[in-house]
Amino acid sequence: MRKPIVSVFGSNDLSEVPEVEALCEDLGRAIVDLGCRVACGGLGGSMTAVCRGAQSSQSYQSGDTIGILPMEDPDSANPHIDVVIPTGLGLFRNMLVARAGDACIAVRGGSGTLSEIAFAWQIEKPVATMSSTGGWASELAGRRLDHRREGAEVADLPDVDAAKAWLSEVLGL
Repeated sequence: MRKPIVSVFGSNDLSEVPEVEALCEDLGRAIVDLGCRVACGGLGGSMTAVCRGAQSSQSYQSGDTIGILPMEDPDSANPHIDVVIPTGLGLFRNMLVARAGDACIAVRGGSGTLSEIAFAWQIEKPVATMSSTGGWASELAGRRLDHRREGAEVADLPDVDAAKAWLSEVLGL
């Protein structure tokens, strides 16, 4: 049976917000603890932290962290990526990160994260944000992005426990 994939979108730089980095590690660990894999953009910041956390799970297996890189160089991936997918697509790879997930969670984030949230919304993926982390994750928590998906909204996850409950519900775990 295939493990579900959770795509995590987020800031490339968390140097000024160590509490968000810690939350990302906890989120990555929780995702793998639930029996899922993590997909992300494969670079730094939230992407490194979520994959480091994933690899620290007692349930971790090689292949549980997937990095979909914007560049062609596979050596650009953070050291916690098991499966490196170097696309050479630049920012266009954001659609692939959204498409890869059976569910998608955003942490903090700027315009790149915003585009991933929008792609996930448009292709009707379950999408949530860690609302306590700032950036677009806080701005969009609990909101509808547009007229699509009647009755749906971006799920507001205040903490990792809420993320675990949401993932269990939307993925049927």
